[in-house]
Amino acid sequence: MELLEGIYSRRSVRDFTDEPVSREDLIEILKAGSWAPSGLNNQPWRFAIVRDGAKRGELAKLTRYRHIIDGAPAALAVFCDREAMYNEVKDHQGIGACLQNMLLAAHGLGLGAVWLGEILNRCDDVRRLLEVPEGLELMAVIAVGHPARRDQRPNRKCLAELLVKEF
Repeated sequence: MELLEGIYSRRSVRDFTDEPVSREDLIEILKAGSWAPSGLNNQPWRFAIVRDGAKRGELAKLTRYRHIIDGAPAALAVFCDREAMYNEVKDHQGIGACLQNMLLAAHGLGLGAVWLGEILNRCDDVRRLLEVPEGLELMAVIAVGHPARRDQRPNRKCLAELLVKEF
């Protein structure tokens, strides 16, 4: 897939088939995330893969978007390692780039994914459920699977509405 085509055609997918996602594809998605830029190349992201149905079900209970995680064959929890951070804003921006790389990689692999942020309201519960150290701060959970449909039509503002200055 050509890069710009991938960017423009990627969609947030919330409905998935029952077909499992291979561990190899999930590792490829994480690898793409790990190639995001980060300040001082500190690479503060850390990941947890959740494919086990029971564990995914427990994770789903921690968000009002339970049906999305319940319906996805895999979830990827993305954390920021607070000990690896050097600047909070810069490192959180790097995590955003990491998440976008992961979403684009899923799309490039023919998978669907959606970035779930509301689950941050239960970040401590997620960390305990996934048994990760306290120094890891939850940034998002990405639900991943084979899209049940591919007819999503996004609505984007025209660039003229977003451009505030041009010199």
